[in-house]
Amino acid sequence: MQLVLHTGAHYTEQERLIKSVLRNKDAFAQRGVIVPGPNSYRGLMRDTLNAMGKAPASPEAREVLLDVMLDGSPADRLILSDANFFRTAGTAIQRGVLYPAAARRMAHMAQLFPDDDIEIFLGMRNPATLIPILYDKSIDKSDEGFWNGAQPQDIRWSDLIAGIRAAAPGIPITVWCNEDTPVIWSQIIREMGGIEHHEKITGGFDLLTSIMSKEGMERLRAYMHANQDITEIHKRRVIAAFLDKFALDEEIEEELDMPGWTEPLVDELTDLYDEDMLAVQRLPGVTMIAP
Repeated sequence: MQLVLHTGAHYTEQERLIKSVLRNKDAFAQRGVIVPGPNSYRGLMRDTLNAMGKAPASPEAREVLLDVMLDGSPADRLILSDANFFRTAGTAIQRGVLYPAAARRMAHMAQLFPDDDIEIFLGMRNPATLIPILYDKSIDKSDEGFWNGAQPQDIRWSDLIAGIRAAAPGIPITVWCNEDTPVIWSQIIREMGGIEHHEKITGGFDLLTSIMSKEGMERLRAYMHANQDITEIHKRRVIAAFLDKFALDEEIEEELDMPGWTEPLVDELTDLYDEDMLAVQRLPGVTMIAP
């Protein structure tokens, strides 16, 4: 069975994305792609992974989990989503390391589902905007507990992903930048569902609807309806153009409340993030969805 794990990250539209995927639940089920409601498995999966930190799972653990998640439905592909697969937002940065438990927990997932084809789907976000949120949520804001001598410039997605690949080399990882999601939203849904790019889905404009004016959405839908044969690349360029003109500033602008955060530091971290994305794309077993 193909097992898709949408692992967040935190504050990358993770809940909105799984809601859009769930809008395709019936159509996906006809293809053997099952999307269970998150509340049916998140707590159980979290408890199982936490317990595996102390002792290996029982041989029956896989079947028990699948019985709960599938509820008797036959499945070729199962989609699970939980930003807390790597642990909670309160422990997302500890001692200067981004998601320090991620590699170990994904190794445990590989042990839980040894004969299944596991895939990780992960949205990333500019550390300049993500670190202040994770600091605010952190359970330990002390210099030692949060930074341990590290600097904001040391937080790299490539380190996290390389660590996961080393701990669970059989698990491919599909990634994207949260800043690109308005343009690639429908492709992310298709990739998670394992369906072709030209096939219709529901919810492809869900994110756009929340960040674009009503007039902009009406014009965009009218344009897409009148130009149904345009390529995916052309479609993305059109979406980007409409966003440039009709985006709601209050929905896309953020205030960064973090000790020591300055405009030059934000610019530096943004440049490092761009460089880090090139490093991520070069990692073996990693596929990036880009505009």
